[in-house]
This record gives sequence, structure tokens and C-alpha cells, in this order.
Amino acid sequence: MRKMLAGLHGHTRRQVRRLWLQYGILWSGAVITGLVAVLYARLIDYGFELFRDMQGDYRLFPLVLMPAVGALCVWATRRYFPGSEGSGIPQVIASLGEQGERTTRLAAALLTLRIVAGKIALSFLAILGGFTIGREGPTVQVGAALMYNMRRFYPRPSAILEKRLILAGAAAGLAAAFNTPLAGIVFAIEELSRSFEQRASGVVITTIIFAGVVALGLTGNYTYFGTLTASVDSARNVIVSVILCGLLMGGAGGFFCWLLLNMPKWIPSPLLELRARRPVAFGALCGLAVAVIGIAAGGATYGSGYAEARGLLTGQQELSGMYPLAKMASMVGSYLPGMPGGIFAPSLSIGAGFGNLLHMLFGDISPQILIALAMVGYLAAVTQSPITSFVIVMEMVNGHALVISLMATALLASRVSRFFAPPLYEALSERYAHAHHASQAPPQQAQAAHAAHAAAPVAELEPVHAHVTEAAVVPQSALQTTAVVPQVEPQAATTAAAPAEEAPKEAWTSTPPMQEPQDAPAQEAVAAPVETLPAQALNALPEEAQPVAAEAQVATPAAAPRPRQRRKHGVQAPLDKAQHAAPDSRPATMEEQSAPLQALEPQPQVVESPLPAAPEQGESDTPAQPRRAKRVYRQGDLFD
Repeated sequence: MRKMLAGLHGHTRRQVRRLWLQYGILWSGAVITGLVAVLYARLIDYGFELFRDMQGDYRLFPLVLMPAVGALCVWATRRYFPGSEGSGIPQVIASLGEQGERTTRLAAALLTLRIVAGKIALSFLAILGGFTIGREGPTVQVGAALMYNMRRFYPRPSAILEKRLILAGAAAGLAAAFNTPLAGIVFAIEELSRSFEQRASGVVITTIIFAGVVALGLTGNYTYFGTLTASVDSARNVIVSVILCGLLMGGAGGFFCWLLLNMPKWIPSPLLELRARRPVAFGALCGLAVAVIGIAAGGATYGSGYAEARGLLTGQQELSGMYPLAKMASMVGSYLPGMPGGIFAPSLSIGAGFGNLLHMLFGDISPQILIALAMVGYLAAVTQSPITSFVIVMEMVNGHALVISLMATALLASRVSRFFAPPLYEALSERYAHAHHASQAPPQQAQAAHAAHAAAPVAELEPVHAHVTEAAVVPQSALQTTAVVPQVEPQAATTAAAPAEEAPKEAWTSTPPMQEPQDAPAQEAVAAPVETLPAQALNALPEEAQPVAAEAQVATPAAAPRPRQRRKHGVQAPLDKAQHAAPDSRPATMEEQSAPLQALEPQPQVVESPLPAAPEQGESDTPAQPRRAKRVYRQGDLFD
């Protein structure tokens, strides 16, 4: 009875552990992601309310507050939280774009819990200062980082599992930020993965469901911008609206991407130098510029622009026709110093401003339709993700009646934007990946690249194609002896000046010698063990060294080259016993001395797969099989 209970207890523990690995870790991470997304949204809203209160009481207070906040954010980002700058979506794409071991390294650098804390704290500080940033992009990185760190609970997490967790966390973060679960799924497919795996669908959908349930439980069922009540009055007006919004928003969004990706082309050189050498001062200067723009615009450009876009869409607020341009300038000024913050919500606000401007020019078209189409057009132009853009706006405004119009506008705007700049997130993610790989490169590679660059003029003067050591230059004629040494790798010369008496020594030895003093006499260099030299190599030696070299050549037998071990299908092939035989001690003949010269002639290299030698007596005829790897727990199969 006791044994039966013990066996039942062990079976129960195994089942509980299996369920925890299959579902518990994923569900727990999804719940945590939804909870953090809601709390982060409330924190950002609270910070902007505090700024509004301070700015309402003291109209010129942003001139002092914003430079200080900008400098503090840039300093803290560079000093304590590198990798948390910007929206966070390029970091997630860079982590997903790598393969194998690089995925783990890059994600471990860009998706840490420390970056999560820095992203939340610094974006709160930036919105407290009134900068034009959003919370949706940072929520994507926060969700991806939280789900990525859940891998610690798996016994042996694989790279595939880590990528699925990152993908699911990012999608859940966007869905919880906008309360748009369908947009989260589309965002994961179109923007993040670019190649959606079937097995990853269960992970993404499950994570979005649990994160969405948590968000709905804390905030209730709501639409981000309310409900679109306008109806389509005529097909002609809709077609004109789609064409206008698609072309104009595509150009405006593409120009914004060009500004962010080509800063050296339009920023003056003194400002670029200030940004590179004194980034904290540059952040303070950008904060001052954003404050001046906000004061000139009557305070409408501060913050993410959510209130302004919602007011324009519902018809409860009127803004100037210059609002979208001022908001775009404020957004560029907030993004240049590298403060943590997203561009989703500000882009929607800029699009709403352009829609309001189009309504001023074409009054016979419904303002709500123009604003909705302009919002989706500008967002699609900035992100160049048309499907994600129209799904987000459709769910935000509950505009299912405008599905076809939203799709057409998003597609047209994204295509027009590509004439100005490449996709913004992909271009920034490539920069993150290149910067991380450059920082992880060993110093030897950098030194080798520097040496190769320094030796480039020497290689042009006298091309050398044999391996040489430091402080040694091999004459071109002496290089013919390299045929005696097996497997000499071609390599460019690294130095140009060396004593002439050391060149024969490099040519005689079969292996590179240890570094010796450069002032050694020629007789000591020639006295080293030598191999068979052709006549051209002897003539290239100094006159005082030729007799000694000739004597050493006759006295020293030619060493047989070391046999090369060949491998076939991952299993080392047995070597012939004749290869291990001692070299012949007889003097080399003239035919053998001329063999190196014949070997220098260009011949096609044919790699043959030798048959294994006959097995020794007592050995089995069965070829050796590679050792079977230990079975790794496949967590990817758990989410089908």
C-alpha cells in the first residue's frame, strides 16, 4: 500500500511538472505581461496629467523643465540603461532576426529585466517633462522582455522556444496597450516575424488572450479613440479621400522616416558633433527646442497627442492647420536624443491633424472619415506595415464600415513611403544588430583588420602569398619552397622592412619558428635545420650564407610532410600505415629537388573521399557510428 501511494505520488508530481512546463509558464508570463502593460499605461497617463497641471499654472515652466528632463533621460539611458532608447520595437526585431546562438546573445543584451525597469522609469520621466512620446512601442519591448525571461523556468530552453516567447510577449504588449487583440496577432505576423510558424500561433494567441483578459479586467472594455459614427455618404467622396490621404500621408510619413534615418544629411555639423561628443547637452538642447515649439503651438504639441486625436475624431476639439507640422517637429526633437518612447500614438495624432487640415481644404467630405483615413495612412507610411496599421485603426475607432477604405489607404501610403526611405523599424533594427556584433567582436579581429589595412600599400608593391611571421620578408623566389610545407595558407604580407638574412630562414623551416632577435648573424640563421632548396632560393641568399646553406642542404635529409587527417561524414577515416612510416634517410635526388617547383604550377584541386583501410585483426567490420546525442526536451511541441 505504501509503495502504491509512493508511486501514485511520483506520478502526480510528474504530471504536475508536465502541465507546468506545457501551460503554466506561458500562462503566468502572459498574465504578468498584461498586468505590467496596464500599470505602465496608468503610470504614463498620471505623469502627463502632472505635467499638464504644472504647465497650466506656469506657462513658461517647460522652458526650464524640459531641458533638465532631456539631459537627465539621455544621461541615465547611456549610463545605466543602454538598449532602452527609442520605441523598443527595433530591439525586438533585431532579437528575432538573428539565428541560433546569436539570438540568445542579442536578446540577452536587449531584453533584460534591467532594461524593462529603465524603459518604464525613463519614459515616465520623459512624459512628465512633456516630450512627444508614446507608450505603445515601449510596451512591446517590455512584453517581449518579460516573456523572454520566463525561459529561466524551462529546464533546457532552445533558441526556437526563446524566439516564440519574444514574439508572443511583443504581440501581447501591443494588444494590451491598444486593447486591440487582433492587431497584436497581425503585428506579430507582419512586422516582427516576417515568416510566421504554425507552431508559434498557439503561443501568440494564448499569450494575447491571457494578457487581454487581464487588461479588460482592470480597464474594462473600451475603444482607444471611441466609436466612429460617421457613415459613407457617397462612393465618389470615399475614393477621393482614399487617394488624397494615401498620397499625402505616404509622402509625409516617408519624409519623417527620412529625417530619422538620415540625420547627417540635414543636421548642421556643429549639432552632429555636439550629439556625438556631448549627448547630454544635446538632449538638453532638444528639450529646449521642444518646449519652444509647444509654447508657440499653445501647448497642443506636448505629450503623445492622444487627447488631441480623440478630440478631432469626435468633433469636440478644433486645432490649427499648422498642428500636424508642429507636432512632427516636436516628435523629431523628442526622438533625436535617444530618449525611451514610442511613435505609435504621436503618429496617429499627426495623422489626425493632417485629416483635419484636409477637411479645411475639402469641406464637403466628412471630417471623421478624412481623419480616420489620414491616421491609418500616416501610421502605415511610418511603419510600412499596411495590414497592422489598418487593423489597429479599425479596432481603435470601431470602424468596420470603412474596412476597404482603410485597407486601400494603408496600402497606398506604405507604397508611397518607400520612395523616400526604407522601413523604419527594420533599418533601426539592423543598426542595433551591427552595433551589438561589433561590440562582441574579439580585439584580435580588430587588430588584424588594422594590420591588414596598414599593409595594403606593401601588398600592392610586392604581392606575397605565403604565411610569414613578424619582422620577416620572404623574397619572391624563396616562396617557391612553400610546396615542401603542407597546407600553407595564402596570406598578405604584414610588414615591409626586415633584415635580409632572415628571409632564407623563413623559407627553410617547415613550421614558423619562434621569434628571435633580429640581429642574429647569418651563419646562425643558416645553421638551423633546413629542407631541400631549389637553386633559385640559394641564389636569393646573401653571398656569405650560400656555402653554409649548401652544406646544410646536403647534410640534412628532407623531412616527410606530416600526413593530413581526413574526415568522412563526421567520422575520422583510418590512416594508412604507410603514412606513419619513418622517412627515408637517403639524400634527395635531383628529381625530388625539382618537385617543389613543379608543385607550384596551378593545378585543379580535386578532393577525393578515400576509402577506409582494412580493419585490423580482431576489429569489427562495422564502421564506427557517431555517438547519439541526448534527447532534448522539445518545448515547441507543447504549444500545438
